[in-house]
Amino acid sequence: MTTYNGWTNFETWKVNLEFWDGSDIAEDTQLTVYELSQRLQELTEEHVYETTETNSFAQSIAIAFLSEVNWMEIAQTKLDNLLP
Repeated sequence: MTTYNGWTNFETWKVNLEFWDGSDIAEDTQLTVYELSQRLQELTEEHVYETTETNSFAQSIAIAFLSEVNWMEIAQTKLDNLLP
């Protein structure tokens, strides 16, 4: 298995860095890791659908890219960062 900068893969690292790094989404909720991972995925995909042309090549590439993201890893990291 190939990792990237300590993350599962490049896609997970890139989405966390560019989209979720510095956000406080986990601070406002009492979600489980699974629930937070689903929320992160949902919000990220919504962003792609809202900012790209429907059924465009760019949109299909972005959604394919997001399918490789380890959402649970991002969610766990967000929750771990809340611990003192």
